[in-house]
Amino acid sequence: MSSCYEAVVRYCSYCCCCCRKLDGRKNNKGNQYTELASGNVHLINTMDKWDSKFGEAADEGKLMIINFSASWSTPCRSIAKDYCDLADKYSSMIFLTVDVDELPELSTSWEIKATPTFFFLKEGGQVDKLVGADKVELQKKTAAIFELISAAAKS
Repeated sequence: MSSCYEAVVRYCSYCCCCCRKLDGRKNNKGNQYTELASGNVHLINTMDKWDSKFGEAADEGKLMIINFSASWSTPCRSIAKDYCDLADKYSSMIFLTVDVDELPELSTSWEIKATPTFFFLKEGGQVDKLVGADKVELQKKTAAIFELISAAAKS
């Protein structure tokens, strides 16, 4: 089992809309769960955490990927492991998951209309965006932005 599935944040994996079971693992209450953030992915559920991580990325010139997500969303839960795997692969980047239900004002300020929505940032400025749980596109965009920024840093 990958480090992405070891502890931190566990959610029920039954969507209230469709009751679709995502996996066979259980949390300590016996319910199914999947994680939205663990390992190198930081769960943002307070403005203090947001300010801290956003400031860190901007101050240090780091690439940052923000995943606006919801624990009840089947697409969000289905791509969570892939997002965690990318965070492990690109450990020099900052990966955040913002809980849209915990921070509705932040989600509104970023004009989130659907979950998941991914923003790719460099020094606080948006470089790219992806709406939806498209694993292949998420991998492509992450790799492309990492390579583009890495190449620029070498020149």
